[in-house]
Amino acid sequence: MLHSSSELEFSDENTEGISQLASLELSEVAASRAKSACVAEKPGYPDSVYVMAANIFQGIRIEKSPEILIKYGNEPLPSLSESEDETFQRLSYELAFSALKYQNILETMLIDSYIFPSTTIPDHLNSLIIVMLYDFQDRKFEARLLSDNEDTISEVQEVENLLTSFKTKLAAALARYRIKHDALSIYHILPETVRKQELRASTLPLYAWINTCKVSPEEVYNNLKRKGYSKVKSVLHIDDKVFAVDQHCYDVLIFPSHLKSDLLRIDLFKDYKLIFQDKSRSLAVHSVKALLNMDDDILMVNTGSWYTVAHMSILTNNNTSKIFVCGVKSKAKDPDLKNLFTKMGCKNIEILHETFINIESKDHRLQKVKVILLLPRCSGLGVSNPVEFILNEHEDTDLLKDLSQGGTSEDKLHDLAQHQYEQLTHAMKFTKAQAIVYCTCSVYPEENEIVVKKALEFQDLGIKVQPYRLSPPVLPLCSLKEIHLSTDKVFRMEPSEITNGCFLSILTRERDPSETVSVKDVLARAAAKGLLDGIELGKSPKREKKKKMMKSKTTLPKTSNNDNNGIQTKIAEFLNRETKANANRSETLAKTPLPQKNTTQAGAPSQIRKPSKPATNPLVPTFMKNTSTSRPYERPTNFIRHRPEDKMVALKPVEIVLPPVMLPFSSPQGLRSQIPNQYFYCRWVAPKNVVPSCFPTPSVSRRGEKPKENLPFSLLRRPRPWL
Repeated sequence: MLHSSSELEFSDENTEGISQLASLELSEVAASRAKSACVAEKPGYPDSVYVMAANIFQGIRIEKSPEILIKYGNEPLPSLSESEDETFQRLSYELAFSALKYQNILETMLIDSYIFPSTTIPDHLNSLIIVMLYDFQDRKFEARLLSDNEDTISEVQEVENLLTSFKTKLAAALARYRIKHDALSIYHILPETVRKQELRASTLPLYAWINTCKVSPEEVYNNLKRKGYSKVKSVLHIDDKVFAVDQHCYDVLIFPSHLKSDLLRIDLFKDYKLIFQDKSRSLAVHSVKALLNMDDDILMVNTGSWYTVAHMSILTNNNTSKIFVCGVKSKAKDPDLKNLFTKMGCKNIEILHETFINIESKDHRLQKVKVILLLPRCSGLGVSNPVEFILNEHEDTDLLKDLSQGGTSEDKLHDLAQHQYEQLTHAMKFTKAQAIVYCTCSVYPEENEIVVKKALEFQDLGIKVQPYRLSPPVLPLCSLKEIHLSTDKVFRMEPSEITNGCFLSILTRERDPSETVSVKDVLARAAAKGLLDGIELGKSPKREKKKKMMKSKTTLPKTSNNDNNGIQTKIAEFLNRETKANANRSETLAKTPLPQKNTTQAGAPSQIRKPSKPATNPLVPTFMKNTSTSRPYERPTNFIRHRPEDKMVALKPVEIVLPPVMLPFSSPQGLRSQIPNQYFYCRWVAPKNVVPSCFPTPSVSRRGEKPKENLPFSLLRRPRPWL
């Protein structure tokens, strides 16, 4: 039935249109050849590439109804050993993806040319026929050029002979299909989204990050310049050997796409000093780095490429952070991964073989994890060059099926969004974590904003931790202008001719008001944001521990002699000035009893009581004398025994409120009414249960006798707010 309809379509009435279309195409080819001295014809692929492409196509092909005449088998074709090479893999994936995009057209050509069902071909060879037919029409149905030393595969030779024998009928079937769809070429038959994706892929530059454990950015620049590369601001529409530095990630370089084969031969890439990877992954790891303190651990989920893990490790090389990677199901890969990480200089990576959903939030290994990087599986509709993305990120080949059709079905999109929501909510259950970085390569809101919003709305508020909130983009990734324009507090890049699409959101816990942040953590965050260029922050744990032990043995804080001399000189000048000003009324104040309720206010220095004899005031010379030595305080060796009549109570010091000085005991109330007038200025005595017995407490001095020149012990132990 199908054959008769095809024969009717190919009537004499359409012959004239086919010839016109063919002549138009030939004229375009002639014009293009006139512009160039020689045009290299496509030689075709080696046999092993066809076999590998057929096996890939068989796994990702679009299922048709049972009534279709072409049936695909389930048995893969045997491939040669050299087909596992990276170059062969790339060629095979590109050929399989192209055949997948034109599957409907190619199947129609096979049916209209009577190849099916007139010939008896095993079903397991049909995938090979499809991929070889695409390459055959792409070569304008010209014969394939084979080298003399190339290995041949019998199945490939059989299919090639079949297609060559039906060459004329296949060309006619293609012409009829193009006339029916009013298309100049089969490229114009594709959906608009697929055509735009192919156009972006043709101009998409290459991104590579610098392994700073092995080489500095300046050394990379100099090495590239010695090899003829020039540093420019933008590589777009430049055909020369150039490179540029990415505007968001300081360690990412950009190259034109046509330079990849040349770059792979450079030692920088062979020695893992430069690593090709999509920019979205570099944005994700830099976002995590900006949120880390010095000792925070990281949990990475669905990393895909191990280069992402290595990049995260290299960015935290100066910290004591540990990176946990979950989801490595096969332990057989551990030696290969450790070997790769050793070559790249990574040391702080630990592999977890459990899936993320099965890991408990109370796992003892993850109690220091403060940031979780979540790279969930997504539709990937923001990727312009899916073959490169799949090979570099080890993504599922099902991504090619969706991209070949220009979109994802609603059912599959719903399943992906549900899985992303489950992973994000599970990440929120880790109570020790303080931030989550969520990153996808999708353009669908169902996988991006809607998932994040839903997870924030339904987060468990019953646990005793601060809730998560959506934080604005991090400064190292965005300029201030980009942050102001980001009203929804997310980082988003639309697919374009210079980059793939990317969605990134940062969820952080609201800071607990009672939580204190150490100076070390503040410096670490400042360094992550590029505010402390050239300053070393990393310290070994042994050095930190030794420093803490030394501090515990020291009873009093140490300050520099110069600072102490300057501060104490100002204090002495103030005391002398106040003493002279109140000398004429000191005796009257000494005889006046203290009020029962002290009403001295902070900031009222005129109400401070002074001793009756300023000339014999022991505080000023003694205070200056004690602070001029290298040791801030020496305990006196002469101990004084208390007499029964000299029973004293714990007194509070006089508050001399000055901008640079603040004495202990902030409250002006208390036991001031019990302080004797003659000791109100500079002396106080505490009971034995308050002050250690080894510390001398001065007793009431006899009339006319100078009191001992001892300083209050608590005064020297208290931190000085003016420092």
